[in-house]
Amino acid sequence: LPEEWGAPLVLLYLLGLRALVHISHRQLLMQPSAAGPYDFSASRARAYLDNITAIWPRTVGSPENEVLTVNYLLEQIEAIERETTDAHKISVDIQRPTGSFSIDFLGGFTSYYANITNVVVKLEPRNGAQHAVLSNCHFDSVPNTPGASDDAVSCAVMLEILNTLSKSSEPLQHAVIFLFNGAEENILQASHGFITQHEWAKSIRAFINLEAAGVGGKELVFQTGPENPWLVQAYVVAAKHPFASVVAQEIFQSGVIPADTDFRIYRDFGNVPGIDLAFIENGYIYHTKYDTSDRILTDSIQRAGDNILAVLKYLATSDKLAKSFEYRHGNVVFFDVLGLFVLAYPARVGTIVNYITAAIAFLYLSKKVLQAKTRGIDNLKKLFTAFGLTLLSWLCTLVAVLMVAVFVSVIGRSLSWYTHFYVSVFLYGTAAAAKLILVHTLIKKFFYKNMNKQYLGDTFFDASLMIWSIALAVFTQMGLCSAYICTLWIAFPLLAKLMIHREFSQKGATIKFVMIYMLGMFVPYLYMLYISWTVFEMFTPIMGRSGSEILPDVVLAGFIVVFTVILSSYFINFIYLVKSTKTTLVTLSAVFVVTLILVCSGIFFPYSSDAANPKPKRVFLQHTSRRFHDLAGNLVKSDSGIWINGFDYNGISHITPHAPEINDTIRTPCEEQAPFCGLPWILPVHFMFRLVKNWYLPAPEMIPRRPIHFKVLSKDQMSSNSMRLSFEVTGPSHMSLYVRPRDGSALATWSLGDGVPVASAGGDYFVFYSRGLQATPWRFWVELRVPEEHPDGIVSLAIAAHYFFGEDQKSPQLSALLESFPNWTFSSGWSCTYDLFVF
Repeated sequence: LPEEWGAPLVLLYLLGLRALVHISHRQLLMQPSAAGPYDFSASRARAYLDNITAIWPRTVGSPENEVLTVNYLLEQIEAIERETTDAHKISVDIQRPTGSFSIDFLGGFTSYYANITNVVVKLEPRNGAQHAVLSNCHFDSVPNTPGASDDAVSCAVMLEILNTLSKSSEPLQHAVIFLFNGAEENILQASHGFITQHEWAKSIRAFINLEAAGVGGKELVFQTGPENPWLVQAYVVAAKHPFASVVAQEIFQSGVIPADTDFRIYRDFGNVPGIDLAFIENGYIYHTKYDTSDRILTDSIQRAGDNILAVLKYLATSDKLAKSFEYRHGNVVFFDVLGLFVLAYPARVGTIVNYITAAIAFLYLSKKVLQAKTRGIDNLKKLFTAFGLTLLSWLCTLVAVLMVAVFVSVIGRSLSWYTHFYVSVFLYGTAAAAKLILVHTLIKKFFYKNMNKQYLGDTFFDASLMIWSIALAVFTQMGLCSAYICTLWIAFPLLAKLMIHREFSQKGATIKFVMIYMLGMFVPYLYMLYISWTVFEMFTPIMGRSGSEILPDVVLAGFIVVFTVILSSYFINFIYLVKSTKTTLVTLSAVFVVTLILVCSGIFFPYSSDAANPKPKRVFLQHTSRRFHDLAGNLVKSDSGIWINGFDYNGISHITPHAPEINDTIRTPCEEQAPFCGLPWILPVHFMFRLVKNWYLPAPEMIPRRPIHFKVLSKDQMSSNSMRLSFEVTGPSHMSLYVRPRDGSALATWSLGDGVPVASAGGDYFVFYSRGLQATPWRFWVELRVPEEHPDGIVSLAIAAHYFFGEDQKSPQLSALLESFPNWTFSSGWSCTYDLFVF
């Protein structure tokens, strides 16, 4: 092949596939409006959404969340109930549970909640129903945000589904329970209170959880089960506009994404199987003030409503729901094809298909190696040599590109692509492609001198096929359902290879070869671009809220290298077929060098305040007053300041020009003798942040009008080496308790969770507390095993009170600092106190 054919042909091919993926993603949102009175109406759902988000922020414990939003929901439910047909019966219950549980999320911690709010609605046949399917949303929001997508839109969709189902004259076979839970952002508390305490919970056989990791767009099924493949089949059969991926499920459940949903609670504490859906588009403004209802397209609401209504209706009329325990065993492989339909089949069938595909590939390779009996060993050596060189080229590419990413991070230009994603492609994508081509060009020039180009092309095709076959066998053995991707990358290229004629000397043979080859690669390449779109759509925004420990450029560069390697795996052989790669290398290198220079110059600012498409920097500020007491109860140290945390690797380096008082002289110190460094973490996310990228700006003491009250109720000697301390706390709606046993002591049990203390990352113990309105004082005890002599005490215990709303939320100093921040930031601020005691 002449060089002028190679690179342009591959580029045009990939751009064409990329255009198809873009069209498919856009088309998925262009859904028809409701057609009749018993169809889902996005316009009515939008009205619900606008009214819910008009009440904000809906922080747990605030009147907005506990009274105003609850009253609005009850008003709408009562209006729906008045128009319900005789085929149905609606029951409503307001639940205000109190409870506690431990969870291994964020390194592990314990949660305690008191008098939080759930609005529960049961729609059932007039004569009642023994079994039920649950639909779950949450109406609370994180502090200082409207929470339109997370999760008001889901509650609006559920209200409209309730309205639609209740007006139908067709009776349901099973009940549908709608849970509007009021404390999900407090790490899944309200769902725990419902599934472990509510009387209706015992009838639930399956659930659908509606969540968000972005603002609008398509709702992705990213978790199912555990096991219970019949639920996936229900979605496949019923959903009108399917969008599902077992790849997303295995990524999410691996823990690499710092998030969790109520799905975990229903699975782990209720032993109920379910489906987890989430909006994933535009995660840049997730959990920010920009998460407003006007940014959610009506088409997106219609699409979600059509899907969820159809699936709920299917489950509520299914015989399998009542006998779900009979269908619970086995996992399922599922994925949508460009959003047109979903393929789903049992994992055991996938295992058989995978092993058969791998066996066929190895049989093909064996036949090729042994076709010339006298040269069998020589052919085998050449195949393994090409296999090793291909892996070496991938490793060299990864190392080279990661070095560029580390360099960009070190010079302070991290996240240059955050607002302009194409920058990452021009920087890391071109570097990866150029390095890959360069390595193989050098191999061709110096290692394979004067060898037949067609033979080399065949050999490296076979090497790529061998790599995919080994990967398929390994992933299948590991039990990964995502191994089906490897099957695609073996079956279609191998089929194309078998269709290609061996001789290309006749006129037009080159064109024929290229056409058949490209056609054979069409399905795996199109699907991989479709998958990569979804992965980058989810992961790129996450890099802006992943903490200061992770180098986002290294993560994104790694992803780009992986996808470059995958997409190049069957084009490597083109390097050996073309006459020269000089023009391609020069072009790629030029694009890389120019982009690198522009990145180093700082021309690509990471953040954006664009009204239509903001991509803000996240900063959290806490005006903190700290007091440290010794064993005798004496105050030994106190200070006050505004503790500042940037939520990405850049810290607040871009903000300091706007707030010069924040500089290197006020780095946050770690109080080594105190749990969690003596800092008022609202959640145990300390492992995500470097203290060198925290700032503690001195400020006047913050004196809340409603201060925390902490007292010791009793100290009881339980045995010769065991001591129980009992406490009572009253304070704001959100508090954090930090516990560290002193040297020689150990925390044996406590009154929280299931009684078994769960340590957080680093060894200290963290308890997250929240309450609704009119909660009683929080009482708890801790029991420690203690040594005979303990002159320095047995435990350090600290309590932080967080004021997220009301008159104590922001001091004048905090408000002034927040106002000085540029408009491309989302700065969330509140006041808190911190008290450390030794007992």
